[in-house]
Amino acid sequence: MNSLPLPTQANAALIEQAYQSWLENPDSVDPTWRAFFQGFQLGYAGEPISGPAAQSVSIIDGLRQSHVHYLISNYRAIGHLEAHLDPLSEPPPAHPKLGLPYYKLSEADLDTVFDVGTYLGGGQMKLRDVVGSLRQTYCGKVGVEYTHIQDLDVRFWLQEKMETTRNQPAFTRGQKIRILRRVHKAELFEKFLHTKYVGQKRFSLEGGETIIAALDSLIEHCPDVGVEEIVMGMAHRGRLNVLTSVMRKSFDELFAQFSENYIPDTVGGDGDVKYHLGYTATLKTTTGSKVDVRLVANPSHLEIVDAVVEGKARARQRIRGDIDRTCVMPVLIHGDAAFAGQGIVAETMNFSQLAGYRTGGTVHFIINNQIGFTTDPSDARSSRYCTDVAKMIEAPVFHVNGDDPEAVCMVAQLALEFRVQFHRDVVIDMYCYRKHGHNESDEPAFTQPLLYRKISKHPQVSAILTRKLIEEGTITPEEGEAIKAEYTQALEAHLEKAKAGEGGRSEKRKARRDTIAQQMTRELSAPAARFQPSFDFEPVATHATAADIADITRALSTVPEGFSPNTKIRRLLDQRAAAIAKGEGIDWGLGEALAIGSLLLDGVHVRLSGQDCQRGTFSHRHAVLHDMETHETHISLRHIREGQAMFCVYNSLLSEAAVLGFDYGYATYHEKMLCIWEAQFGDFANGAQVIIDQFIASGESKWQQTCDLVLLLPHGYEGQGPEHSSARLERFLSLCAEDNIQVANPTTPAQYFHLLRRQMKRKFRKPLVIMSPKSLLRNPAATSRLDEFTSGHFQEILDDEIWGEPRSDAPPALDASSATQAALRTASGAGQQMKADTVRRLIFCSGKVYYDLCDYRAKNAITDVAIARIEQLYPLNAERLAEVAARYPEARLIWCQEEPHNMGSWNYISPLIEAITGRRPHYAGRAPGASPAVGSLALHHIELEAFLDAAFTV
Repeated sequence: MNSLPLPTQANAALIEQAYQSWLENPDSVDPTWRAFFQGFQLGYAGEPISGPAAQSVSIIDGLRQSHVHYLISNYRAIGHLEAHLDPLSEPPPAHPKLGLPYYKLSEADLDTVFDVGTYLGGGQMKLRDVVGSLRQTYCGKVGVEYTHIQDLDVRFWLQEKMETTRNQPAFTRGQKIRILRRVHKAELFEKFLHTKYVGQKRFSLEGGETIIAALDSLIEHCPDVGVEEIVMGMAHRGRLNVLTSVMRKSFDELFAQFSENYIPDTVGGDGDVKYHLGYTATLKTTTGSKVDVRLVANPSHLEIVDAVVEGKARARQRIRGDIDRTCVMPVLIHGDAAFAGQGIVAETMNFSQLAGYRTGGTVHFIINNQIGFTTDPSDARSSRYCTDVAKMIEAPVFHVNGDDPEAVCMVAQLALEFRVQFHRDVVIDMYCYRKHGHNESDEPAFTQPLLYRKISKHPQVSAILTRKLIEEGTITPEEGEAIKAEYTQALEAHLEKAKAGEGGRSEKRKARRDTIAQQMTRELSAPAARFQPSFDFEPVATHATAADIADITRALSTVPEGFSPNTKIRRLLDQRAAAIAKGEGIDWGLGEALAIGSLLLDGVHVRLSGQDCQRGTFSHRHAVLHDMETHETHISLRHIREGQAMFCVYNSLLSEAAVLGFDYGYATYHEKMLCIWEAQFGDFANGAQVIIDQFIASGESKWQQTCDLVLLLPHGYEGQGPEHSSARLERFLSLCAEDNIQVANPTTPAQYFHLLRRQMKRKFRKPLVIMSPKSLLRNPAATSRLDEFTSGHFQEILDDEIWGEPRSDAPPALDASSATQAALRTASGAGQQMKADTVRRLIFCSGKVYYDLCDYRAKNAITDVAIARIEQLYPLNAERLAEVAARYPEARLIWCQEEPHNMGSWNYISPLIEAITGRRPHYAGRAPGASPAVGSLALHHIELEAFLDAAFTV
């Protein structure tokens, strides 16, 4: 806050002269003086003050009084600038705007009594007491930033909580000893690993062990405010300590994991390093209450887990019926450099108050080591604090000295109360240090010699706290030593037990494996981690009943009385109802609505989120209708039948990484919900590549984290340039192995319908990546008949059935529309079907290019080329592909795609086709390119004609 010019320039003579001039003629003084005297006069009920001396004295007293209020306000706003936050440095120098001279006050005024407004409940206080209490509250080991919050109720609540306690801890003797025990436990754990497993990476917490006491204090306080479950995320630093010291993971198992001979017993996949794994535990507090804590597995991408945690927390809230979002709480532990440097932090914080993503507020802990790998803060951020990004959502920020565990624990409990009271995020920035390098084999003195000279001489937190407790009489020196010895002996005993398990006979090793298996569900972030059947191509019943489709159609075409939708949308609704009545012409948007609606009637909840997904980027969905007069909304799929499952559709914030991470987290914990994330354009998925690589594609292998999230990625070459043509299909195919994900490129609404329903009907869970169409959304040829929804199932490969009667054992075909077939047969001559053995060329393709190939074949009256569609590229149904190829034994095999040679499916599919059929396919498609597509519509058409011609002639 800037000071007003009047108070900073005032002196008695000037005030007296100006005031007398104003009394005689108000216009004789400048507007600033005039406003001041008018306000001052009102304060004295409009009566002029008699006598020049009385006038000047009264005005000066009034100025001093206002300056005291200004002083209080400034301590609240910038007191943190004098707080002693850094444990490695002395307290900061005095800030000029917190000194008495700045307010035209002096030490002579310290015993003067002033009115303090609302401070500490109002009344009068000596200036000495005002300054003393303000310094205790805002300039001690805790510094607070909260005056950026616009909501006055929030600010007043914080002021009352902090100022009445002076931000000073008031723990009982038992609580203080518990804090000391937790600090000792954390320190001794790190020291033990450092000496017993020399050189092994563990990303230690040394220097920041106070976080263990703070998390324990937070969990202890949870039952008091109604929190029953915590979903927690953190990077690798300190993770092992949190697992053992907070979540009580077995020391025996952890020590065994340090063995060079350790091989984990996993439910499948390849596993992960010990400092990336998740864990689930039910912790009992000292009052006997229980708190479930779920630590989410996380790769080395530091903050990327933030959004995943929020999604998991939201799912847990829904599962538990936590409507108020109070009993399940997310907790995120950050590093200072990552919090300031990684954009996913800001994206995730933006969830805070959004209807489709909020979780009732998150408690953020920052372990502020004041360094990022080897980078100083001055090179890592452009702001004073690493926490400044949190101000965008008006979160309060508590900066606190990590060498004062009681202060950190006090702030943790206050942050918890704030979160429960206001359902908002809150940040705790714990200043500490990193005793070793980035990992234990790193040498930090190479780049920060002075800093690490300080660190080497700095006492441990336990020593500082023990000395304090002894000085205040809470414990004796002997009690302090006994606490330390207790944990040292316990760790030694666990190590010996682990060594015995490693070196014993096979029976002992088997017993140890049995113990590991018993812990597996906790180790792997239950309940999402579980044994599941292997992937198979066994068809499942995915058709819908005619009655269900009739009810869904009625709901889709009916709006509430008095509701006025857009006239174009009204026509679209009527057209779709007519298509159902006619039994054909069902388009992509209607096919999707039928899939979602029928799942809802089956009792399966559906969540759809993404940028503008309520309407759909290409105006094909219209899941939410808007009244043209009132802007009220109507979601038709919520009104099919009484007792149906819930349908949620949310336009997301303009983010890919955070939103996809959120939906992935949600999908892992909510197994009875179809979760769909839609990219606005398919290529936008590259903004979430870390989520795709580290969670969706590999999460099951690394952490046995099962998931059935669906990704809709609009894909197709329509001459719209390089940015929005390709969803980079090749990237997803390069990630495919061990049946980890499914990649599909369906060509008909019915296939899409069965694909979505199949996702929730099988016994195993796998993520599903769908190359969804753009131009096919309105292509009359890309429609389906009603009977294709009430019968059949999804087919991974579609043969070209127009070349002869399908075999009796072949599944019913979901081919192009009857109009397309009729046109082709007419072009083939007298409308007669041709025999498969006359086919000289079999073109395999996937997606929209199928319709380009059909058009080319019809226009050129080609009668000896068959076109087969691979609707699911991975896992590839090799048996079905061999069956289709065998039907055309003399045919030349072609793979046709619209993507460039180095993109799309070619490099993935060509060796598989050759291995399965024994025939090498030939390529028909665009030439290799650095860019996914040309920027010219004319060039697009030239390329299209060229590769279509090649498909039929190469």
